[in-house]
This record gives sequence, structure tokens and C-alpha cells, in this order.
Amino acid sequence: MNKFKLLAAFTLIELMVVVIVVAILAAIAYPSYDEYIIKSRRSDAKAALLSLRQAQEKYRANCPQYATGIAAAYSCDGGGHNLVSSATSPNLYYNLDVPSAEANTYVIRARPTGVQAGDSACASFTINQNGQHSGVDGLIDTTANGPLDADNDPGVTKNTPLGTCW
Repeated sequence: MNKFKLLAAFTLIELMVVVIVVAILAAIAYPSYDEYIIKSRRSDAKAALLSLRQAQEKYRANCPQYATGIAAAYSCDGGGHNLVSSATSPNLYYNLDVPSAEANTYVIRARPTGVQAGDSACASFTINQNGQHSGVDGLIDTTANGPLDADNDPGVTKNTPLGTCW
């Protein structure tokens, strides 16, 4: 019998090749995963805006105009037209506000905050009383330029189509 047994093991070179392959796969997969997570958080803004839109319609049924702000107390009296709602989305990825509201029209907006603030593809979401959605810069959709532009920006300022964010 031989004094030296041959041990079946991996060499250092083989282990390094495995480490390099895993590193390459991780470098490819992580950005895709990160982008997927950012996209999935956009549903928080959509849900918050649709809920706030419903609250606006309920408010308008009881008051002479749409609410102009979001506050802790319901107010239907002169100057203080406020919805009772949270100023943040349910998962806290978006801040909500009412940039404009009048007797018959309103626009409500969700802007990313915290970890979602890096979402440059969909920098804000807005929706108005007609259910029209916003483009990247928060302006309301028009059909002048069709699916190539969310809000009819001219020339080089055209932005992401609505379908990408909504």
C-alpha cells in the first residue's frame, strides 16, 4: 500500500475560476434586480393616487369645490379645503400633494422620496379629475404626439411614454 494517498480536491485555480464566474453573473444580475425593484415600487404611487382621487370625488360631493390640500383635519369652509389623508403613499416611497385644484378641476401628484428618489425614469406621477395620467415631468397627457410623448413636449424634451410609468 502506498504511503501517500491521492486526495481528490479542488485546486486553487479551479476555485478562482468559480469565484470569477459567480462575480460576472452577479455583476450582470444585480442592476436588473435593482431596476425591477424600482419598477415594482411604482405601484405604491399608483395605488396612493387612485385612493386620493377617490377621496377628492367624495370631498367634491360634499363641498363646493375640490380639495386644495392634504391635512389631518377635514375642512370644507372658505380657504381651508383639505382632504383627510396621509401625505405619503402607503409604503412611504412617494410624497403626495395637490398642486392645483379649483371648483371643477384638480391635479394630484406623487413624487418619489427616500430609496425611490433615484427613479429618474418616472420622476413623478399625476392624475386629474378626468383620470388623465402624467408624463415624467408631471404634466397631463395629451394625444397630440401619440405614444411617443407623454405630454406633448416639443423636440428634444420629449419624454418617456405613459405606458412605461403607468
